[in-house]
Amino acid sequence: MAAPRTNLSFLQDQINRMFFEAFPEPRGDDEEVNLDTWYPSVDIHETDGCIVVQAELPGLKKEDIEIEVKKNILTLEGVRTEDAEIKEENYYQQERRSGKFHRSFTLPAAIHPEKVAATYKAGVLEIKIPKPKEQNPKLVDIR
Repeated sequence: MAAPRTNLSFLQDQINRMFFEAFPEPRGDDEEVNLDTWYPSVDIHETDGCIVVQAELPGLKKEDIEIEVKKNILTLEGVRTEDAEIKEENYYQQERRSGKFHRSFTLPAAIHPEKVAATYKAGVLEIKIPKPKEQNPKLVDIR
């Protein structure tokens, strides 16, 4: 059985996701709110040596995805395009979202952007962010 805090965190994430999907935020003065914005599912977990981010991005090529790490903020951006060969009136059902996506995550520790590594396989983007070694506190002598 999952801990109550875990369930509460999961519930909060789901509520945030529903809110942001219903009311996407413009990212700048030159960008208008786009109803085609979608939010790929992302899992973030920690191992002994790194933080691992996994994002579901089916149907994209790695060239369609941008990853930026600035200070302790990880940003994923990209665009998924619709299949131009299928006309809208020929769909029976269309659930897969297309358009731009933008997700940003605050990482729990200061990291080294040059050591971040990413792989993309079978529609899943995996980003490994090495955790910095904890620095021992320096004792200061009083004179």
